[in-house]
Amino acid sequence: METNTDRDTAAPLVEVAEFRTDSRYRLVHFAGAGWEPLAPEEFEPRVHELFPDLDPHDSVKVRWADRPWEWPAWHPGEA
Repeated sequence: METNTDRDTAAPLVEVAEFRTDSRYRLVHFAGAGWEPLAPEEFEPRVHELFPDLDPHDSVKVRWADRPWEWPAWHPGEA
């Protein structure tokens, strides 16, 4: 089990996986909590829930694999 004292302080708290066009979500890893599929409207609230003082735009603590702040296109009614 990882604790806050075990964590590398230079490592990001949030990592966003590669952009995929076959899903409306992006996989997001939160330090200490694991990976979660999140839609764009879920991302910032979840960041603030787990890390209340973290700025989601902090490029040191929030690392995007590619296409920062881009989410796959999705329209209501699609699977």
